[in-house]
Amino acid sequence: MRIALSDAGASLHDAISTRGLVASARGEDLVTAWEVVREAFGDHDVSSTLLGFTVLGYPDQLVEIEAIASVLDS
Repeated sequence: MRIALSDAGASLHDAISTRGLVASARGEDLVTAWEVVREAFGDHDVSSTLLGFTVLGYPDQLVEIEAIASVLDS
């Protein structure tokens, strides 16, 4: 996600929302994924949604994360 944001001229601190999808029905797995996201964002508190799914789009894909960032166009 850092690379994708950087390619768009943004950083994690420009993110205004995230959505995480985790291929698991176990709450513990969602908590683990959320802890990784929270650690990456540090003190930048961003509106987020985290959802569990039975399967994602690619074989063996476990997590998908989406971020929306807001930057000034210069």
